[in-house]
Amino acid sequence: MKHLLKLEDWTTEEIINTLNLADQLKYEQKHGIEHKLLKGKTLGMIFEKSSTRTRVSFEVGMTQLGGYPLFLSSNDLQIGRGEPVEDTARVLSRFLDGIMIRTFEQSEVEALAEYGSIPIINGLTDYCHPCQVLADLMTIREFKGKLEGLKMCFIGDGNNMMNSLIVGALSTGMSFSAACPEGYMPPQHIIEFGEEYGKDKFQIVHDPIEAAKNADVVYTDVWASMGQEEEKKIREAAFAGYQVNAELMAVTNPECMVLHCLPAHRGEEITADVFEAHANEIFEEAENRLHAQKAVLVECMADNVLKQDND
Repeated sequence: MKHLLKLEDWTTEEIINTLNLADQLKYEQKHGIEHKLLKGKTLGMIFEKSSTRTRVSFEVGMTQLGGYPLFLSSNDLQIGRGEPVEDTARVLSRFLDGIMIRTFEQSEVEALAEYGSIPIINGLTDYCHPCQVLADLMTIREFKGKLEGLKMCFIGDGNNMMNSLIVGALSTGMSFSAACPEGYMPPQHIIEFGEEYGKDKFQIVHDPIEAAKNADVVYTDVWASMGQEEEKKIREAAFAGYQVNAELMAVTNPECMVLHCLPAHRGEEITADVFEAHANEIFEEAENRLHAQKAVLVECMADNVLKQDND
């Protein structure tokens, strides 16, 4: 049984194989080739955070794979009224073939995997966002033709996106630089993960221009993520100057891509002109959530299909 709890759990080979499968599924979907690889399977989708891309892409993706997606909000489940996650995991494992969860605490995702007996997929936590990063890597490879040897630069908060981007970029042969304000660095163990690759492959600084020099991909995210709305004014002051704009893009490599996990706040973390100049890349990235997550669903759940077919 295979889970996607965080990207650190997957090897480089597993990541690349998933990207290759995502490319294949995207080609087939664009050419009207059905791929009912999860026919008869049911995916429970637990949402404790609001969602546009995650919900729609998983729901559509599971349907295209021949399975059935079941939307479950925290208001619908007893987990929202205090039922222990370990009990929820064991009950849902008897009804479903897999669970995708979008929640706050990483520990909740880990507990579902520990106590359940079906694949668990992390649709986002405050710690990481592995499905988004797989779509990001897929998009970079589409536009650049490769991953190895490219430089990714992240401007902004040391949040769940940066945590997963560091792992995804370095694991696939990219170098990674970031610019964060004081007090908004990623967790120490993520920094240590990056430092293992050496200073020529990984750096975090406080100067956005320094971080962006010779970048092939510039990535940014909102300054205040879900659950941080009360910090908005404080964060606006802290992140002043940490904007992806024309001045920053001027020091990147020619044909540098810009990616954003969305939703975007034009005029804050990115200017409207830079966003629109790179809209094709950004919205291809958004579409690739569908294809990358379908690949994850197949990787995590198709083994069950094969085992049952062979019984």
